[in-house]
Amino acid sequence: MSVMASTSTSGTRTHYTISEVASLTGLSAHTLRWYERIGLMPHVDRSHTGQRRFTDRDLNWLAFVGKLRLTGMPVADMVRYAELVREGDHTRDERRELLETTRRDVLSRITELQDTLAVLDIKIGHYGNACGGTSS
Repeated sequence: MSVMASTSTSGTRTHYTISEVASLTGLSAHTLRWYERIGLMPHVDRSHTGQRRFTDRDLNWLAFVGKLRLTGMPVADMVRYAELVREGDHTRDERRELLETTRRDVLSRITELQDTLAVLDIKIGHYGNACGGTSS
């Protein structure tokens, strides 16, 4: 299934196969196909034989999607964001609002995790002291 990635005249790569993208991103080929099917990936170019040909722009998009996944953003919101990007500049306000909402959620989770970490540190310190060890 893998074909040699094409290169431009400057020697930089211009296309990647699905297996190469899977290797570069850590996503499975199945996940990449699913992303495309649900509209999370923009249209992926195809070779004359029908094989997907990903670009550096696709890799950058996948890196961004990976960050969105780490935020806990629901897939439906990620797909909506992708749709808004495809619709053009007039959707900037709605895209920004989606990202701002996600940012607020992330900050809230960070606060919760910091509180949880503080409780763990207290407990660890207790066990260290109770066992005659240090609290660190």
